[in-house]
Amino acid sequence: MCQGLRGGNVVRLHTMIGALAAAAIVMTGCSNQEPEEQIYEHLEEAVSQEETFREQQEPMVELEEKEQQLYDEIIALNMDQFDQIKEKSEEAAGIVEERRNKLELEKESIDAAKAEFDEIKSPVEDLGEENEEARDKAQELIDVMEKRYSTYEELYNAYDEALTLDAELYEMTQKEDLKEEDLKAQVEQINESYNQVIEKNEAFNQYTDEYNTLKKELYETMELEVTYEESEEDTTEEDAS
Repeated sequence: MCQGLRGGNVVRLHTMIGALAAAAIVMTGCSNQEPEEQIYEHLEEAVSQEETFREQQEPMVELEEKEQQLYDEIIALNMDQFDQIKEKSEEAAGIVEERRNKLELEKESIDAAKAEFDEIKSPVEDLGEENEEARDKAQELIDVMEKRYSTYEELYNAYDEALTLDAELYEMTQKEDLKEEDLKAQVEQINESYNQVIEKNEAFNQYTDEYNTLKKELYETMELEVTYEESEEDTTEEDAS
């Protein structure tokens, strides 16, 4: 093993993931809108189900930043400081597990929101013939949500794979006989994996924006007067870790 770990840079970019926009009903356009109101209730409950998902975003970024700092410190150390390398590697491995736990919380929240969203399909079918425009708009919303959820599944799998590679990295850095070329190869795999995460993250955010726009249009078509709650999590701005 060479004097110091020279694996290259690991880039972990956890883009803040776009969340569903919340709305509060003010009044309905007329008094007999049971299917419309059922649709509204399920859509807003889906937003509530994603609360845990939203809560994980900032802590995930903070953990990534902390782990990146530890990695930078590890590769700056020499082999006569191996005790420090091992200590920092163990700490970084612990952070990887924290990130994995938060990823699982994210997924549970997304799954619950999707299950709630699927409840709109029955009241959408109950919309009267006079509400054909609303039915069409609701179907657009359903199609986009299906794409959003499918993309999240891909994002989850890509991120989970990246975490597995991260965990392997910190096992490697705890070995005194680690070869520089093996470390570099692992870092390259990690960076390729995070490129997939970034790609899927961007697609997920695009579908989230499209969904939020369509939901507003659906409420307008169903003549539901609502107000919208804006929050920092509703944005899809990228944060670099």
